[in-house]
Amino acid sequence: MEQERTFFDYLRSFSEIMSPLDFLLVYDHLDRFFYGALVTLELTFLALFLGGLLAIPMAIARAYKTPLLNPAIWSFTYLFRGTPLLVQVYLFYYGLGQFESVRESFLWEPVLSSPWWCVLIAFVLNSCAYTTEFLRGAIETTPAGEIEASKACGMSPLTRMRLIVLPSAFRRALPAYSNEVIFTLHGSAIASLVTLQDLLGVGRWLNGRYYLAYEGFVTAMVFYMIIVFAITRLFAYAEKRYLGHLRPRETEAGPVLVAQT
Repeated sequence: MEQERTFFDYLRSFSEIMSPLDFLLVYDHLDRFFYGALVTLELTFLALFLGGLLAIPMAIARAYKTPLLNPAIWSFTYLFRGTPLLVQVYLFYYGLGQFESVRESFLWEPVLSSPWWCVLIAFVLNSCAYTTEFLRGAIETTPAGEIEASKACGMSPLTRMRLIVLPSAFRRALPAYSNEVIFTLHGSAIASLVTLQDLLGVGRWLNGRYYLAYEGFVTAMVFYMIIVFAITRLFAYAEKRYLGHLRPRETEAGPVLVAQT
């Protein structure tokens, strides 16, 4: 028992004095980092899911140059892609509360007065703007052969969109969407600036409470790297599964690029 106590005391002393990173202090607060990771993942994937749902009809309207809708959607995407995400979060969190009509509305108490909801709304709209544009590009570049084949089969425009155009666009947009997922994850760190305890918020809290320089930030960085690694592996599997027919195939004469149909 005495030997165990001595070893633990030595380990604690090494962690606090000799180690460049106080790993035992980080270990003592890992539960907070896991909670911060949960908040980060909730914000990220809710924003991606809701933003993606909004982006699909907007991308279709942009791709087919729908009158009235196309310029309005272009203005929306330009606004949210042309301004920093931090400014958007500040406008929702600090700006809306400056208007008395907003504070007296039925949305103020349950939604707009909450930092979590303000951040989520900003993230959803920002993700929607980016997703709309690269999905629009994927729809516009749908191979003509796929369109002609669906017309030859007698598909209506709605059926063609549902069964041919959108599935093809989703597959080809996978590489771009993987970057959007990672960018949204990294952008979620902004939530810590409006009092939310996400991963970065927990790291800032740890450094502030114990007067540390970088232990909290390094730990948050490791968590982010683990999450990004999982995301990249997931998308690599999805690309291999759904875009495998576009990869060059080896033959006796050498690699042959399979034409997209």
